Amino acid sequence: MPNNTDLTVLVTGASGFIAKHIVRELLEQGYSVRGTVRSDKRAGELEALFPDANLEIVRLDLMADNGWDDAVAGVDVMLHTASPIPSTEPKDPQELIRPAVDGTLRAMRVAQSAGVTRVVLTSSCAAIYKDPSKPVGAVSTTDNWTDPDADLVGAYEASKTLAEKAAWDFVADHPEMQLTTINPGVVFGPAMDPNYGTSLQIVADFLDKKFPMCPDMNVPVVDVRDVAHMHVAAISTPESIGNRYPGNAGAMTFLEVAKTLSAAHPERKIPVRSAPAWLVKIMGRVVPLMKLVAKNIGRNSDVDGSAAETTFDFTYIPAKDALLASSNDILEHR
Repeated sequence: MPNNTDLTVLVTGASGFIAKHIVRELLEQGYSVRGTVRSDKRAGELEALFPDANLEIVRLDLMADNGWDDAVAGVDVMLHTASPIPSTEPKDPQELIRPAVDGTLRAMRVAQSAGVTRVVLTSSCAAIYKDPSKPVGAVSTTDNWTDPDADLVGAYEASKTLAEKAAWDFVADHPEMQLTTINPGVVFGPAMDPNYGTSLQIVADFLDKKFPMCPDMNVPVVDVRDVAHMHVAAISTPESIGNRYPGNAGAMTFLEVAKTLSAAHPERKIPVRSAPAWLVKIMGRVVPLMKLVAKNIGRNSDVDGSAAETTFDFTYIPAKDALLASSNDILEHR
């Protein structure tokens, strides 16, 4: 593998919450970085964070062909992080599924045509943990795949599953392509600026007391700094090629999230109560998001993320530390 200073890495969706941390780590390790953004506003965010850095910013749209050829010219590795993240469940799932799948395939096709064979794709634990064939209480592994057609699956989970499957299918048809997928759980951790989009919305909602009670659910949690490390480490780790790597420092229940935030921010008076399953089901009759929650009550969403620590040589930041880093930054930025 050449020295980092000899390699140019393309980061799609470079203004995203995770991507900004990836760009920072790449620059710190001496890579030349080219980042794609959708608008001048997003470009300005990166320019403010990384003034005078070895960073080139290009503007393109995931859903259009214009600009892609220039974006991949002279690139050695592509980190495809760009994918829509909703703040609410859309009425039409295709609003998320189509740009996620089409954008991933467009990125893979353009990379392959340009001779960029090394790709690291940001997927999600959401593409893993809703496998209906798995016992509801079992921990998921990389052998599990979310069923995008199951009624317990939301649009975001379906979009991440179908996009990742599309990438692996593309690799099967183009065996010269070397793909690694990074599948983070719910990503907490510090925001590099106030422009963290919807990524930390769940923490903000707890701080704003939008969860009067907590459903009996858990989520895999990982710090954004560890997710960035996994992406960058994969570049120089040949044994990661052809594999999926869940990022999960440990699952937390919604009640554990509420208790952790309440203890750290007592002035917020965050409710710390469990929602009985019958109440969630009743609410699900009138609130679309709660309908999806009701279908997943009692399902274990934990995913085995241990392989990443071994392959990429790091130790996860504890889930509660990642959560508190998020809440502290959200309150500071406000």
